[in-house]
Amino acid sequence: MIIGRLDPRTAAGILAAVLGGAVLAGCGGSDGSQNAATNLSPQVRNQLAAIAGLGQSKSTVVTAVGTSVDIYSATTDNQPSSTLASPNENGVKRIFLVQAKMPGWWQVMLPVQPNGSTGWVKADQVSASETPYRLVVSRGHHLLQVFSDGKQIAQEPVAIGTTDTPTPGGRFYLMELLRPRNPNGAYGPYAFGLNGFSTSLSSFEGRKPVIGLHGTNEPKMIGKDVSHGCIRLSNDAITRLAQTVPLGTPVDIVA
Repeated sequence: MIIGRLDPRTAAGILAAVLGGAVLAGCGGSDGSQNAATNLSPQVRNQLAAIAGLGQSKSTVVTAVGTSVDIYSATTDNQPSSTLASPNENGVKRIFLVQAKMPGWWQVMLPVQPNGSTGWVKADQVSASETPYRLVVSRGHHLLQVFSDGKQIAQEPVAIGTTDTPTPGGRFYLMELLRPRNPNGAYGPYAFGLNGFSTSLSSFEGRKPVIGLHGTNEPKMIGKDVSHGCIRLSNDAITRLAQTVPLGTPVDIVA
């Protein structure tokens, strides 16, 4: 899907519109493909567990403490390559998933194109915390798994992007949580915005094609390839997720 500007409110700690009205890329699409594999063989379960990285039980997240965060290409640079305001245009503090640490520095994933972009931030511009959660989306099995401290605690069938507008693979993180004005609409009661973007669309309705994870008003499409790239869950599932996992939680989208 692609998310348009929605009404930011408070629930599960933080709610916000995605990227100042950026659109989540994946609500429309064809009535295609496979049903969700909710009954997986032990072999497939083991493969997905291995992908989830069960030995990595916690991830570090950093949050801006001031009005902006300077992004450096290298810790040896004298000047930042860019600066991100905090709160962002939707009133949400900047949150980053950490990739590496050096004395006085954090290497973080960035909410910019291309997907997978990273940069360095100074430790005195952010505060650090940990999340025990990790989400793994298996596109081939149309399945979302939720892990806490390396153990699976839930799994849910999902819908993903079509062949023409696929859900991109890679590592992302939950950057924003929004609550649509109409909980019975196309996005359901909640929608997470990821820090990633569609790789097949340059824009959607005139905005950046941000990838999201959200509910749906078409539950019969769960388990199929129908979106513009976003990941759809049932409204009950997205509500449980919104009430459980914090922003900054890593999301691994795999084949």
